[in-house]
Amino acid sequence: MDRGHDEKANMHALYEASRDGCVSTLTTLIQRDALILDRVLLTSFGETPLHIAALLGHFEFSKALLSKKPKLAEEVDSLGRIPLHLASAEGHTEIVRALLLVNADVCVIFRDRDERIPLHLAAMRGRIETMRLLIHAQPTSILENLHGDSVLHLCVQNNHLEALELLVASANGDQSFLSSKDRDGNSILHLAVMLKQMKVINYLLSVPEIKREANSKNKYGQTALDVLDVLEASNVYPRDFKYAEIKNILKEAGVKRSIDDQSWVKRGWRCICSSLGRRLKHQGNWIDETRGTLMVVATVMATMAFQVGINPPGGVWQDDAKGKPSREEDICYAGTAILSCSLPEVYQLMLKFNTTSFIASVCVVLLVISGFPLTSKFSVWLLSLTMTTSVVFMTLTYLFALDLITSFDVLDNINKFADNVTKVWIGVVVITGVIQIIRPLYWMVNKLRNFKRKSTKAPAKVPANV
Repeated sequence: MDRGHDEKANMHALYEASRDGCVSTLTTLIQRDALILDRVLLTSFGETPLHIAALLGHFEFSKALLSKKPKLAEEVDSLGRIPLHLASAEGHTEIVRALLLVNADVCVIFRDRDERIPLHLAAMRGRIETMRLLIHAQPTSILENLHGDSVLHLCVQNNHLEALELLVASANGDQSFLSSKDRDGNSILHLAVMLKQMKVINYLLSVPEIKREANSKNKYGQTALDVLDVLEASNVYPRDFKYAEIKNILKEAGVKRSIDDQSWVKRGWRCICSSLGRRLKHQGNWIDETRGTLMVVATVMATMAFQVGINPPGGVWQDDAKGKPSREEDICYAGTAILSCSLPEVYQLMLKFNTTSFIASVCVVLLVISGFPLTSKFSVWLLSLTMTTSVVFMTLTYLFALDLITSFDVLDNINKFADNVTKVWIGVVVITGVIQIIRPLYWMVNKLRNFKRKSTKAPAKVPANV
């Protein structure tokens, strides 16, 4: 019972000594209990005495702990940090040097709960000397990213120009490192423009490897100059002297807008896609407007098809007539279409096209006036597709009717013109068909995306047990 009480009292005294940096107390406690440093990991404390000494900058105390138990340099606290994390963040260079002499590999092996290595913390705080020690111990540590951000991005985010200069010098012209991008595809030049850091922008454009990639684009297709324009348009940047100066710096360095590198064909295609995307996203009263338009068009189409059916091109026989060009014994009865006897194959095709157009139009009219619930986008799309079919078949009816009632000489004269017009019509039909196909696909993709977003939950982070 007394022994347990003594061990607990000694442990409390050890942590008090680490807070004060008292080496003599540490020596006394080790003489009193030789295993006291081994029992540190059995306590309920979230950190070791070395964590506390490294955080507070007690170099002599940290050195004494490392000499007695070097393994303490690799122990993590409740947040996953080793003593080197804390010393690096605070810029205690002597302690950092002592920790690195024990084990330099901890620079890149250990990440805290936020996935940061010691160099990340030093860069975020602008600890130049500490960064120099860490990079010298493990040069590859500059390549370790933090959630997609390079250590260069961390320096720019926290506006530490000297730290940035040290990293650029340490890169030795490594183009891939200097051109690294974050999760949104932003280079460090993009980021410096977003944060309005003129000194950083000037420095970056003075580095040949960075200036060479000054027109790189992020994942939204924006250069650094595009980013500046977007921020100004969204009122993030007022049109002040600083805004104008940054724009001049970028232009003098040869930075262009993304649209300057595009041909007129690409720009036109982007405008079409953008317009189509906005149209597909538009909700408004699209269903009501389309339903009303379909009713009018369907009525007109049904009337036209009805007229072609009861008043066929070329008229009808007034009296019974015997004989056709192919079969003399056939009788053409009064009231039947004249062209059905002389050109039966072409006339039958025309009737099929006309009947298809008529039935499609009548079906739309019946559904609209019947009170059938047409409140969903899919039902209105289906009616729209039916009317598209009706219009296409009515056009074919017109073309075949012209072929029936027009002489061959006239057809030969307008053949070239008819071919060109037909090609245009086919192109319009194809574009209409593509739009009709894209619309439901777009809706389905959005539905699936929303469903996945609702059903998928990000797993919670569980801190490592030490």
